[in-house]
Amino acid sequence: MARMTGRRLLAAVPVLAVVTFGVFALAAASPFDPARAYAGTAGLGARQDVLDQLSDNLGADRPFAARWWDWLLSALTGDLGRSPTLRQPVADVIGERLGWSVLLCGVAFAVAVTAGTALGVLTARRPGRPLDRAVTALAYTLEAAPPFWLGLLAVWFFAVHLGVLPAGGLTDTGSDTVTAGQVASHLVLPAAVLAFTQLPWFVLYVRQGVGDALREDPVRGARARGLSERTVLLGHALRSGLLPVLTLVGSRVPELITGALLVETVFSWPGIASATVEAATKADFPLLAALTVLATAAVLAGNLLSDLLYGLADPRVGFDG
Repeated sequence: MARMTGRRLLAAVPVLAVVTFGVFALAAASPFDPARAYAGTAGLGARQDVLDQLSDNLGADRPFAARWWDWLLSALTGDLGRSPTLRQPVADVIGERLGWSVLLCGVAFAVAVTAGTALGVLTARRPGRPLDRAVTALAYTLEAAPPFWLGLLAVWFFAVHLGVLPAGGLTDTGSDTVTAGQVASHLVLPAAVLAFTQLPWFVLYVRQGVGDALREDPVRGARARGLSERTVLLGHALRSGLLPVLTLVGSRVPELITGALLVETVFSWPGIASATVEAATKADFPLLAALTVLATAAVLAGNLLSDLLYGLADPRVGFDG
């Protein structure tokens, strides 16, 4: 396990370097002018010589490869640069927002895995029954529903129509302090919507995996030995049926990140969504590169976690193979 983890970490280094290089190349080819973005509305009527001087001060007139190399060397020392758009260090931008995004994604993912596993087991136990048909139909419907549409629907129903949950933000209107109670109440809707976007995949995978396991010879043998249905289901079929689901954990990370950006925007959640949008639309090279590295690292970590969990759950799978 340690050897495989070490190999994956070493392989991640060139991957992250190539990804950041591509970010700088795409940003340099974009039609956005970093100098005008930095100047804001004042840049609309500014003279060209003023914009040229501003580009020189920002280093935006240098070749993108040189800017990437300088950023990479600084990043290795812990200096991610300064965001010209938000006018603060990139590390501070990420530090202020990352925790809230991790909280949202962590709660939503935990709910999706738990609820998806439970519903998948219930539907696999009695395939073709009304519960199975209803849950499967709902799963396919949610699979096709855009996250922002689900978010707007949730705001309309729970915040506007029923008035039982806040529509967005982190704290109540007019509140000067952040309390655990306010954060919890404001987290319910965005976490639920994000969990619903991930739920169908776990329901369908668990349903298929457990359903196939229930038809295998070891499970039939357990039933023939007189074991209770609960023991057969939870002790034999569920363990075997969950193995394919472990590989799903890593593959859902990109979708989870994308969904989180949309959900954060709909609910005005103070995560990294707003910073990502500004970095992308205003060609903020340092911030855009750092956020891309963060997202790529999350995907690589998710894939590694899937392989480790699969290896731990199934001893027949070798870590060093």
